[in-house]
Amino acid sequence: MSAVLIERGLAFVSSIVVGVTATFQLRNELPVRGLDAVVTKVLLALMILGCVLALLASVNVLGAAK
Repeated sequence: MSAVLIERGLAFVSSIVVGVTATFQLRNELPVRGLDAVVTKVLLALMILGCVLALLASVNVLGAAK
């Protein structure tokens, strides 16, 4: 096993775990009102976006060297 394969596997698994957790928390935050809730929603949405990007990079769809 190469270091690249281990890194991609770890990125794949962690992006799924963190993405599911962030999605669940965002779903819980949707009905909440207030400025702090809005900031939390934005940060959770950015975390989900980062998880999608990490997932795509781990399966060589994004950032693959040619």
